[in-house]
Amino acid sequence: MKNHITRRTLLRLGLGGLGWLGATSPLARLGRLQAQAVPEDPDYKALVCIFLFGGNDGNNTVIPIQTGIQTHATYAAARGSGITLARASLPEIRASNGDIYGLHPSLAPLQALHQQGRMSVVANVGTLLRPLTKAQYDRGQVPVPTNLFSHSDQQQQWQTSPGLRTGWGGRAADILQALNGTASFPTGLSTSGNPVFLNGQNTKPASVTNGGLGLDGSDGSANANVRDAALQQLLTFDSGMSLIQAANRHMTDGIAAGKELNAALNSGGALQTVFPNTGLGSQLEQVAKVLKVRGALGMSRQIFFTSMGGFDTHSNQLPSHAALLAELGNAMAAFDNAIRELGLDGKVVTFTESEFGRTCQPSTGVGSDHAWGSHQIVMGSALRSADVYGTFPLLDLDGPDDVTGRGVWLPTASLDQYAATLASWFGVPDGSLATVFPNLPNFAQPKLAFL
Repeated sequence: MKNHITRRTLLRLGLGGLGWLGATSPLARLGRLQAQAVPEDPDYKALVCIFLFGGNDGNNTVIPIQTGIQTHATYAAARGSGITLARASLPEIRASNGDIYGLHPSLAPLQALHQQGRMSVVANVGTLLRPLTKAQYDRGQVPVPTNLFSHSDQQQQWQTSPGLRTGWGGRAADILQALNGTASFPTGLSTSGNPVFLNGQNTKPASVTNGGLGLDGSDGSANANVRDAALQQLLTFDSGMSLIQAANRHMTDGIAAGKELNAALNSGGALQTVFPNTGLGSQLEQVAKVLKVRGALGMSRQIFFTSMGGFDTHSNQLPSHAALLAELGNAMAAFDNAIRELGLDGKVVTFTESEFGRTCQPSTGVGSDHAWGSHQIVMGSALRSADVYGTFPLLDLDGPDDVTGRGVWLPTASLDQYAATLASWFGVPDGSLATVFPNLPNFAQPKLAFL
């Protein structure tokens, strides 16, 4: 299938869809870059974020089966009827301390990765400004992030860190962009629109759709070349209006950039790994194709943003959540195979984010409502070991970890700690972590142990 995107999508390439494209822009020099046969950097590293929009239900993603303080019966009693998963259906994973947990049945492909030391769970992560107890929350004694249970606010804060406007991925790219030397391709690349996650102070990402870059009808044929020439004449026409002229210049550069990037992708050859024909499968396949041409692009560090939607499961949760997690598990397993195929084992870390967890107590629609702390998945052989990291909440309604009485878990690890661990592995020096995550000094343990 030909790699291409529409004219409308092409306008989204680069800085919020435009910005960094220009005569001396990164992509405008891509053709010359490929010709230089840049050697691959042996210190290459990449982060791949999978954002689960809607608030993934961590309570049915990772379930205690036999731990030191709780069992599947503990979970079933708190969860109640309607959305409880049967004990026999759960693929088991074992923590380093011997505790046994179950994954959602749809995540069975990740069980094998855990057994191979390539997948871990980071328990009960959420947005926090500083450490917090339930008593302090009840009394309002310690500030908390604004609008804790709002989709838009928490999606923003998971991508930026509470109180900030730029993305933590973009701020990490700001610090590490020098590692890419003279490479002209941006450090950040999104296959899911223009997320704030990749926007830094000085660095801006590219945004592409599944399948690559290009312009409909620009296939190199004689007719296509005539159409392209006519469009080029329109774009270079002097209208006398600066805003239109600027947009035309960006469109012109975008057309050239799309063709040049397609050339790089086409030069990389086909992947052997077969990806599932799903939204996330297609996005991760696109990421793998870009990883394959990392040497041609001259990259030492890259950070990617992908996403899925549909996790706002207020009703009829069991079938919808099962389908969502099946898409997630199958796509992640295929991507892990591609990483090995590309010889990037230990050089790519894939991780999930989601704006919040969901209530352990079900809603009236046989679903769950907005909550707070939840469990995240990290994949790659760079993991310290396959484990369940952090402190799992006690699944006890109105217990010491529940701030509302409905199973809204107070996070035991902050987004800043979780993200700082990833950024540190990526290469951000310890002395710069507080620049990327200003709330981090509030926590005694700035990094978690999973990498």
